[in-house]
Amino acid sequence: MTKIYPNSPISSTPLASISTESEPASLTVWRKSLLFNCSGFTVFDSNGNLVFRVDNYSSTSRTEIVLMDAAGKPLFTIRRKKLSIADHWYIYDGEASAARPRFSVRKHVTLLPSKELAYVNHYGRAGGEEGVIYGIEGSFSHRSCVVYDDCRRQVAEIRRKEAVAGVAFDGDVFRLVVQPGFDAALAMAVVILLEQMFGSRVAALKD
Repeated sequence: MTKIYPNSPISSTPLASISTESEPASLTVWRKSLLFNCSGFTVFDSNGNLVFRVDNYSSTSRTEIVLMDAAGKPLFTIRRKKLSIADHWYIYDGEASAARPRFSVRKHVTLLPSKELAYVNHYGRAGGEEGVIYGIEGSFSHRSCVVYDDCRRQVAEIRRKEAVAGVAFDGDVFRLVVQPGFDAALAMAVVILLEQMFGSRVAALKD
């Protein structure tokens, strides 16, 4: 099997260094937990250091996912909105101890062909959505997506990982490119939600 990361998973990268880089950060996303008998995601930086983890212990959990840093500290808790017919999710800071979510994410629903996938809304202090701040377009099943801000500036991109020594990676291993100044943790939260909404096969996180 082609090696996905060059370093030990124990090595880690501070999140602050990703956000302050002057060049885009290229992360490798592996749709697999490093823990035995868990499903999830493991994310490495360009040097092979562990950046993010999602370790889903419960095979029946479909409504809550926790995104952690390399040390296991919760960064975001992602919860599906109760009694939601369409895909509608909330993103909370940390372990979701706050009464209000920080973001609201909705799947784009249409009967017509569309490259639009989902929208990220800021959740205001008054307890409601305050308008779209990010849009996601492309094809997640082909690992070709772009995240735009409200001024149509590209802030993150999902793309296929390049072949190594002539060996191609399948869709479980791909790139997440994050532009300078954009929250890499939020970009990864978007990846998790796209997997929930558009996974090309039944995902382990949804089993």
